[in-house]
Amino acid sequence: MRLNSVMRNKKAAVGSKNRAKVHAVQDVLIQEYIEVVSVAALSQVAAQPFSDDETKEGAVNRARGALDATEADFGFGLEGGVSEWQGTLYLCNWGALATRSGQLYTAAGLRLPLPTDIAALLYDGLELSKALKQAVPHVDVSQGAVGHLTNGLLTRKTMFSEVVRACYGQYRLATDKLH
Repeated sequence: MRLNSVMRNKKAAVGSKNRAKVHAVQDVLIQEYIEVVSVAALSQVAAQPFSDDETKEGAVNRARGALDATEADFGFGLEGGVSEWQGTLYLCNWGALATRSGQLYTAAGLRLPLPTDIAALLYDGLELSKALKQAVPHVDVSQGAVGHLTNGLLTRKTMFSEVVRACYGQYRLATDKLH
């Protein structure tokens, strides 16, 4: 993206202390000299979101919570979850960007089918990271399920970076039209 002088000296808040989520936002916004702060914001959904609706709601709640907890110009919320489609449980993720003027920009990211053994553990009530660790004891959970399912070609940070770009791109399009 080209540097926009309107964006200089802006501040963005991330509604999470999770390093992958914070670094995803930082990697996108560093090019525009936007300061990024992180705050613990509640998703207000289940620890393991089990639908696109619930995962999206968690992202929106985190974005608004980050904005409410800071003096930032806009807030990001990123949420990972699972969603069933045609009998298969998929890894999903959502992002949201909320502004002080009430605009909300959302985007969904990558979908990956979960192996049936991991899906069964989720249906039994485990969170994804615990289910992954139980099904594949040697797995490096720091890269998340996406790291395991893509044989390390994607990480949680790269997965979340795409939804950050999509949300921020929508915001920039709307902002550029105003100036």
